[in-house]
Amino acid sequence: MEGAAKTANTKVPVHIITGFLGSGKTTLIHSLIEQKPVDEKWAILVNEFGQIGIDQAMFDARDDVVIKGLPGGCLCCQLAFVLQAALVNLLSRSKPDRVIIEPSGLGHPAGLLDLLRGDAFCEVVEVHDIIATLDPRRMDDARARQHDTFRDQLDMADAVALTMLDQSTPEQLSAAHAFVAQHWPPRKWVQEAPQGALPIALLTQSGHTAASDISMPASHQQLAAAPSLEGTFFDFPPPPGKPQRETGTSLGYTSTGLRWHPSERFELDRLAAYLGELPREARIKGVFHTNHGWKRLNRADGSMSIESSAWRQDSRLEVILPAALTSPNMEFDEFLTT
Repeated sequence: MEGAAKTANTKVPVHIITGFLGSGKTTLIHSLIEQKPVDEKWAILVNEFGQIGIDQAMFDARDDVVIKGLPGGCLCCQLAFVLQAALVNLLSRSKPDRVIIEPSGLGHPAGLLDLLRGDAFCEVVEVHDIIATLDPRRMDDARARQHDTFRDQLDMADAVALTMLDQSTPEQLSAAHAFVAQHWPPRKWVQEAPQGALPIALLTQSGHTAASDISMPASHQQLAAAPSLEGTFFDFPPPPGKPQRETGTSLGYTSTGLRWHPSERFELDRLAAYLGELPREARIKGVFHTNHGWKRLNRADGSMSIESSAWRQDSRLEVILPAALTSPNMEFDEFLTT
């Protein structure tokens, strides 16, 4: 759909990019943004299981792409009210030509689809093909393969992008193809996405998704019935020398989030080494003001990447661990520089 041809009666296409923790959803979205048609304006809604709100810091600011982070729980059950309000606001104020929603890696798509197809949005948006990212290394992880949400994310997907290819063995990649091929009906496409690169045509030329009869598992239904977590949106950083810490536990995982004033700087090499020593199961995302400038750190399945960041609002970190593992007592004063 060309942005110039958009009319008041045109439904805005909504794309859901789902996938388990650390499967490369954000990297895939970065690739799609870089291929965005010049005449389209996009809105990206990023949900985070953690409380601190890190994912919006993983995107660079652009005039033609609006990023909205929704931290503090599962978008599909705990934050349904917050999502509805955020989406209404984005559609009315930003008037995007296309919306991409990235649920948390522990998010179940069923509740999200119910909301988007409900009375509030059915005449305004149209859900296009659901894309699931699959890290082939998960084929060696029985705990992930047996997780209800992991399986339902793939069962509900119209298409699958195989990610993390540079870190996967040929055997793991072959097993991932075979795992997806077991699903019926067959997915519309299964695309290998080296370095998270996915052809933009798979997004822009997608059709609307078919209705699914998969419902939220009991764990998510219990969260949906609990008092709503309306999320915490941080406009001001904590004062220097007084980092903010937020923790939360649900769906079998524990998150620990921290924020620092932007004037505080970290010694990058020692910080990266310390984070690299945390348990392999830890999912780590952070943006830091360091002695080498502002940097994004991203670790999944034990592999760490570091790149430059345009984020300047504050330093922040999110660590997600299976609840069965002991959460580390993370102290960072020793990594601060003057």
